[in-house]
Parts: sequence; C-alpha cells; structure tokens
Amino acid sequence: MSDTPQVTIYSADWCGFCQAAKQYLDRIDVKYTEKNVEENREYAEESVEKSGQTGIPVLDINGQIIVGFDRPRIDAALAK
Repeated sequence: MSDTPQVTIYSADWCGFCQAAKQYLDRIDVKYTEKNVEENREYAEESVEKSGQTGIPVLDINGQIIVGFDRPRIDAALAK
C-alpha cells in the first residue's frame, strides 16, 4: 500500500519521551525506523540537521519534522 507513512524516529535508550513515542506508534500500528543517536553519531547529526536543535525524540513523518512526543502533531502528520 503506497499510503504507508514513512516514519523515522531519532531516539536514545535513556529518553523517556522517546520510549513513549515508540510505544504510541506501536500501539496505533505504525511502522517506523528507529535511529539511536547514542549508538551512531551520524544519526545525532542528522537529527540536529533536520530539527535545528539537539532535543529528542525527533520524528520525521513523510518529511514533516516533529520534535518531542507531541501526539496531536503526530496524529495530524500521519493523517496526511
């Protein structure tokens, strides 16, 4: 199905909001690619480049960048 959203989440194991965002995506059955910024420096740089800041989680949903676990914005981006 071509309507499947392309979702990437930049996260770290110690980040509670990252865990919450991943659990939320799992619960609503949205597949995502996780990029752990602690394990891979390039992912950290990519995250900062996309979001303009160092905070995580950063979600990239079909090119729309969302910083933090912002459920209304995540839902809106997934609905597009």
